[in-house]
Amino acid sequence: MNHFAERTSLHEESEPMGKDVIVVGAGPVGLMLAGELRLGGVDVVLYDKLPAPSGESRGLGFTGRTAEVFAQRGLLSRIGEFRWGQHGHFGGVRINFDSLEESHYGVMGLAQSRTESMLGDWLEEIGVPVVRGHELVGYRESGDSVVVEFEGPDGRVEESASYLVGCDGGKSTLRELAGIAFPGEEATRGMYLADVVGANIRPRPIGERIPGGGMVLSVSTKPGTDRIVVHEPGVRPHHGEGELTFAELADAWQRVTGEDIHGASASWMTALTNAQGQAEVYRRGRVFLAGDAAHDHAPMGAQGVSVGLQDAVNLGWKLAATVKGWAPEGLLDTYQSERHPVGVKLLRNTLAQSLLYLSGEEMEPLRAVLRELVQIPEAARHLAGEVSGLDIRYEVGATGHPLLGLRVEPGLELRLADGGVTTVAELLYPARGVLVTTEGFAQERETAAGWADRIDIVTGAWSRTETAGGIPVPGAVLIRPDGYAVWAAPDGGDLSDALKGWFGPA
Repeated sequence: MNHFAERTSLHEESEPMGKDVIVVGAGPVGLMLAGELRLGGVDVVLYDKLPAPSGESRGLGFTGRTAEVFAQRGLLSRIGEFRWGQHGHFGGVRINFDSLEESHYGVMGLAQSRTESMLGDWLEEIGVPVVRGHELVGYRESGDSVVVEFEGPDGRVEESASYLVGCDGGKSTLRELAGIAFPGEEATRGMYLADVVGANIRPRPIGERIPGGGMVLSVSTKPGTDRIVVHEPGVRPHHGEGELTFAELADAWQRVTGEDIHGASASWMTALTNAQGQAEVYRRGRVFLAGDAAHDHAPMGAQGVSVGLQDAVNLGWKLAATVKGWAPEGLLDTYQSERHPVGVKLLRNTLAQSLLYLSGEEMEPLRAVLRELVQIPEAARHLAGEVSGLDIRYEVGATGHPLLGLRVEPGLELRLADGGVTTVAELLYPARGVLVTTEGFAQERETAAGWADRIDIVTGAWSRTETAGGIPVPGAVLIRPDGYAVWAAPDGGDLSDALKGWFGPA
């Protein structure tokens, strides 16, 4: 069910209705951001140019940190049945995730359309209007607002808001309108991606290299349907999306694998390239970018959508705090300072993986060296952390405790005074900050009381003395709405400073 926001025709003399935030693009990132903003008390509307969800699934799952992000909002369990990936790799070089001290596996084989459907149902429940069939064509900043222009079924309409966020993909219209540069690398390789029906293709869950620099991947998405990716050596970037024929796809698959799938069909297919780019800035005035609009690259391990969803959760609470008037000075600036470096690393590691995976035999000596290196636990953990997103550490203005700037493990259990048990993920469901204290921190609880309108104060006893990653669990910890520790005891600095720095004045 779609909700339609109130709109004003360009031919009417009245000013457009004002919202707090307009989000453009109803893919996973836009859906997640709209939900985060609504949890923060923001009047938000989501626009998309398509008249209905496409049902297409470019992504098949998400990384370990993104699974945790969903768990922090109670959304992971709403997806339904899914499976954790059983294979870890970096550019085709296998990593034994089982040897690491905590799981870095992600959710695999899950159609993006299911994730989008779950998020869409969530938005409907929490009252976020989704306006479909409206394409962004322009905007202008006017004082403390942004007036946004859309082309809809009944002509052009305008709507105003305090802020505008583009989650409208790698060819972002908003990024272009805002004049934000998108430097990167031009396409040098082409590949095909499709959901093939009725072919019964042998599984290749992390892909197989083909002599000469090719690669094929295949995984069952549901009975009778296989997701395939085929990169044929020497194939240049293909013509535009929508022009690929099934015969071309089947011909390429047969040339590379020897398997004939011409008798099958494709429910969806597209041509992709290895082009990549990153927005120079993620904010210009009252305009923000997130997801592929901010960083685009060759598909590699569901990292693009995963990093985009984490963009949304990072930006959502900060933008909501600004709209509601309690954000400390500079809070919105931390979206750029925290997420842009993550995008830089994303493009670096996907490019490295692409070279390892799709190059020919000339890359084999490097692959052999990497296979030796990943036998070293520290090296394996580093690469796994890059891919999974579990090792992201933000600069939070305090030092001392090793948990500072890292995410607090969502599955960490806390035994409450009333005998109940909760988890960090459950404490974060409302998208508010949380101060968790154990016995002996009465003064810290008293200090935090002045921020009780913005954070929850919870007391209990941790079920473990260390996280799954081997970090000592602090006696008390202040957690941002996106799950990252910004103060900890002992050795985590002054609690009042942390509260003021992240949640504004008492």
